[in-house]
Amino acid sequence: MTTTPHPSTARPRTRRGKTFDAALNRLFKLPRATSDYTVTRGVRVPMRDGVELLGDHYAPTSKALGTLLVRGPYGRSGLYAVNYARLYAQHGYHVLFTSSRGTFGSGGTFRPMVDEVDDGVDTLAWLREQSWFGGRLVTVGLSYLGFTQWAMLTDPPPELVGAIVIVGPHDFTRVAHGTGAFTLNDFLGWSDMVADQEKYGPARSLVNMARAEKRLGPVLYALPLREAGERHLGSGAPWYGDWVSRRDLTEPFWRAHDMTAALDRVTVPVHLVGGWQDLFLDQTLEQYARLHERGQDVSLTVGPWVHVDLVTKAAGLVGREALAFLGEHLAETGTRTRPSRVRVYVTGADEWRDLPGWPPATTGQTLYLQPGNRLGAEVPADDTGTVGFTYDPVDPTPTVGGRLLSQGMAGRRDDRTLAERGDVLAFTGPVLTAPLEVLGVPVVELAHTSDNPHADLFVRISEVDAEGDSRNVSDGFVRLDPAAPAGVVRLPLDAIAHRFPAGSRIRLLVAGGSHPRFERNLGTGEDPATSSATARSRRTITLAGGASTLVLPVTA
Repeated sequence: MTTTPHPSTARPRTRRGKTFDAALNRLFKLPRATSDYTVTRGVRVPMRDGVELLGDHYAPTSKALGTLLVRGPYGRSGLYAVNYARLYAQHGYHVLFTSSRGTFGSGGTFRPMVDEVDDGVDTLAWLREQSWFGGRLVTVGLSYLGFTQWAMLTDPPPELVGAIVIVGPHDFTRVAHGTGAFTLNDFLGWSDMVADQEKYGPARSLVNMARAEKRLGPVLYALPLREAGERHLGSGAPWYGDWVSRRDLTEPFWRAHDMTAALDRVTVPVHLVGGWQDLFLDQTLEQYARLHERGQDVSLTVGPWVHVDLVTKAAGLVGREALAFLGEHLAETGTRTRPSRVRVYVTGADEWRDLPGWPPATTGQTLYLQPGNRLGAEVPADDTGTVGFTYDPVDPTPTVGGRLLSQGMAGRRDDRTLAERGDVLAFTGPVLTAPLEVLGVPVVELAHTSDNPHADLFVRISEVDAEGDSRNVSDGFVRLDPAAPAGVVRLPLDAIAHRFPAGSRIRLLVAGGSHPRFERNLGTGEDPATSSATARSRRTITLAGGASTLVLPVTA
């Protein structure tokens, strides 16, 4: 059990702190500060089992406009304090920022996600007893700090008047295993970061995350996965073995990791923020869709960001939107400035677009996989042959860019080397004579067979410019059911808002994996968590009669 220091008294903001906050406002293009504030560090918040969580209380010296609650495991200093405490305190809001149990001075043992529902209930019970709490509350935070919000929203308290969820998943089970394969790079990397974060602090932790590919490379390629990961992590991340080896998502172990029920219980306004290259993009869009379908007050912003961008270069925009949301729903001093409630950044066009909803109305444009590595609107003849490749788990097709947690690997990347590999099929369309805007979910259908039933499919859309440079736009991945009959595999890809400019070409890549983003399919039917035996698979894609297609949701 981590020991907790005695709480300090409220300390006023220093001259240096005021200078820093003023510079922060200018950098983020925020409204001028309206209040000074004090900080009480080391506040003890008791839980029902006797554990005390440690928190910091930021209190405005002017009349308070309401209270924000922030809960998470990454500490309460650095960028987290800047983005989720200092920013709001200087604009008139109380902020209670607590550390998850077992982290940064909080008592108990950290078990990712497992205790967040009960600890949220107990934190709110304590908050109700504080003389400074005015009875109106908004939650805020990103990533795991977003998951803790969904945990509270499974049974929304009456004091809650809104939530600002920034790239926050509601169902970790599907993030980890939803494709059928374990999301290896992200969650070995996350476990490694959390295991060491209190040794180095938040800034160094971000650096370590950016360097994860090099540091964790040997572990990511070692088999069996569980043994290799646990050997590297030692006692620092005891949850990892369960994560990588528990494949049945219906077993009781996973219940505390899934807050999907919150999507049917939310009754307060929710502001969602996502990134086109963020690992939780699909969950952010699902949250919007479910709340919108229920007629709830929900707004959505999706920008051209990877995960870590949301506490760095995107922080100013997120902060401005959050202050507007708080003014409208918590302080009740603001007015609704975004009637459409959906704002997306169209990559390629490099512009923000206000939309009435997501996805917008589009028309499906079908492109056919054709012989000669071509992609086009013409339907291949019925006597067109097949194409194929061999996937070898000993030399797995590598991950190049995409929706990853690690900043050093994530985002849009030059993927020409991927297209040139012998275990990748590349189909490239003609030069576009006019811009083509794609907003929504592209869908690939492949007439695919394998001589080994234990197989994965990875599909990517890339943009090839006039100089031949190629960069990823949208990915899709699935572990195929070995018991399913052979036939057409339908694979939705990542949602996008992208303009392919005139003079560029669209490329479709097809491969048997993307490692280390996803664990490799060993080809034996054995569990990669416990096995090291491998077998190759020979894949065949049928082109005849337009059997294999890419359908793009195109705007008028």
